[in-house]
Amino acid sequence: MTMNGKTAIVTGGGRDIGRACAMRLAAEGAQVAINYHSSAEGADSAVAEITAVGGKAFALQGDMTNPDDVDALVSETRARLSGDIDVLVHVTGGLVARKKIDEMDLAHWNTVMDLNVTSLYHIVKATLPFMPEGGSIIPFASQAGRDGGGPGAVVYATSKGAVMTMSRGMAKEFGPKIRVNAVCPGMIDTDFHNVFTKDDVRKNVANAAPLKREGTSEDVANLVAYLASDQSAFMTGTCIDINGGILFS
Repeated sequence: MTMNGKTAIVTGGGRDIGRACAMRLAAEGAQVAINYHSSAEGADSAVAEITAVGGKAFALQGDMTNPDDVDALVSETRARLSGDIDVLVHVTGGLVARKKIDEMDLAHWNTVMDLNVTSLYHIVKATLPFMPEGGSIIPFASQAGRDGGGPGAVVYATSKGAVMTMSRGMAKEFGPKIRVNAVCPGMIDTDFHNVFTKDDVRKNVANAAPLKREGTSEDVANLVAYLASDQSAFMTGTCIDINGGILFS
């Protein structure tokens, strides 16, 4: 599997899964544009590690719910790496806070939907004109999009279900030129669960999984590298579970 000569954008690439994806794509030979919102240290260190071994990468801060920041990312990528954008990995997203329906206001609902769904619309629309034949778009959904999520995660689960449906629709709309495959992580050892999931819940989920562990960011990045490459050339419109077997779909 090689991505020599290809250019990739990874949004939310400053930490955890996003950073691992950027590093894995670079290891396969891709030039990588790393977007981050607040994780400057992780993004900058990723660029330093990639360039230290002869790769090409840069990091740019930006809010993917802001069309101006999205356009700036695409413009910088084309100017600093290449005119074509072969791969888009959209990791940007989040839960924000656990709130049940009767606890949340419309502002919270809209914030989560914008962060997880509207941001995907913005970056796809901006990238699409510069994506050549054989391009690959990899949105991040979640196991929550299948099972409804945990307590206080209704809007998060709803948004990730929308990402899955949007991915299927884009696969139809963009084929055969561009493939679209969504990734649906389960319990992955990241800051997301450090913040939002209790330790005993994490242990119970891991013990209930056939593989008896949480996933790692590198596990997910390996899947993303495969979906970005030509080795997955006959796959599009899929929403792929990566959860250690805790949920079969």
